[in-house]
Amino acid sequence: TFLRNNELIIHIRTHTGEKPYQCSHCGETFHKGANLAWHLKTHKEKLYQCSNCDKTFYMKVNLSRHMRTHSSMKPYQCSHCDKKFPEKGKLSHHLRTHMGEKHHQCSHCDKTFSEIKHYICHIMTHNGEKSF
Repeated sequence: TFLRNNELIIHIRTHTGEKPYQCSHCGETFHKGANLAWHLKTHKEKLYQCSNCDKTFYMKVNLSRHMRTHSSMKPYQCSHCDKKFPEKGKLSHHLRTHMGEKHHQCSHCDKTFSEIKHYICHIMTHNGEKSF
C-alpha cells in the first residue's frame, strides 16, 4: 500500500518503464524527479579522475568502484560457487541464479522473471511496444 497517490504513480512507472523526467544535458530519463536531481550533479565539475583512463567522477566512491575495472580485484565471493565479483550488487544479482528466485510475475500470461528489466521488456510485448 502507498500513503500518497504520487508514490503509487512512481511505483507503477517501474513496471511500465515510463520515465517522464529527462536530463537537459545528456537526454537520460528517470522515473522520479529526485533521481533526475541526483543525476544532474554528475554534470557538474567532476573532482575525481581515474589515473588509468579518461573517466572522471563526481563522487570518490564511484571512482573507487570504477578502479576495480582496471584490476583483478574482486572482493565479493559467491558462497555457492567459486565466482568472485568487483561489487556487492553484482554478487547479489548473481546469487539469484542459485536461489531460482523469480519475484516478477506477468499478470497477462503468468510468466515469471528474476530481473525487473526482463519483466518490463516482457510487459511491453503485451502492450504492443518494442523494447529497443
